[in-house]
Amino acid sequence: MNARQTAAEVVVVDYGLGNLRSVTRGLERAGAEVTLSADPEEFDSADGIVLPGVGAFAEGMDNAGPFREALEAEAEAGTPLFGICLGMQMLLTTSEEADHEGQGDAEGLDLVPGKNVRFSRDQTVPHMGWNELDVQRDHPLVEGVDGEYAYFVHSYYAVPEDDEAVVATTDYGTDFASIVANEEGNVFGTQFHPEKSGETGLRILQNYVDYCLDRR
Repeated sequence: MNARQTAAEVVVVDYGLGNLRSVTRGLERAGAEVTLSADPEEFDSADGIVLPGVGAFAEGMDNAGPFREALEAEAEAGTPLFGICLGMQMLLTTSEEADHEGQGDAEGLDLVPGKNVRFSRDQTVPHMGWNELDVQRDHPLVEGVDGEYAYFVHSYYAVPEDDEAVVATTDYGTDFASIVANEEGNVFGTQFHPEKSGETGLRILQNYVDYCLDRR
């Protein structure tokens, strides 16, 4: 039995932003064969695609522009697409961040319709450190992690148009969506960094790898 049959082949998108090395290591620990790629043509042969990200929404979408059509096509085809931190926010339609930073309008991927909003002024931003995951509905990504803690660093959070898109929430002065997913379930994201979240994060990455194998 060859490696193609025993391990999920996951592409981590290299668009110039993100903790690429730590995300790659985390996925490899979870049992995936990982390719770091800036070539959208490599998406088609992957079992799963990971969109990591740190930084500003507008810059992220600008850098990800050449990948937009390929990501949309893979999402429509049912490929498991996993956004992490900024990568999760980029799955939504818009963000207040671009306007707040004087960068004008920035259009997200719109794979999970909604908007990213800034924490209120009476909350310390960024929200940084360990916080609890409160699972709201079933999804393969969250198997075994309800009530566990994950590591966050962010000043904006997702507000999906459809409440059913919220897979898990976290309390930081307000309950915000810490995991979201599209209606079909194959496009999802975590506001926290699973690659920095110890055993909880490893479990989530393993859940993702297993899901990729199940979707073959």
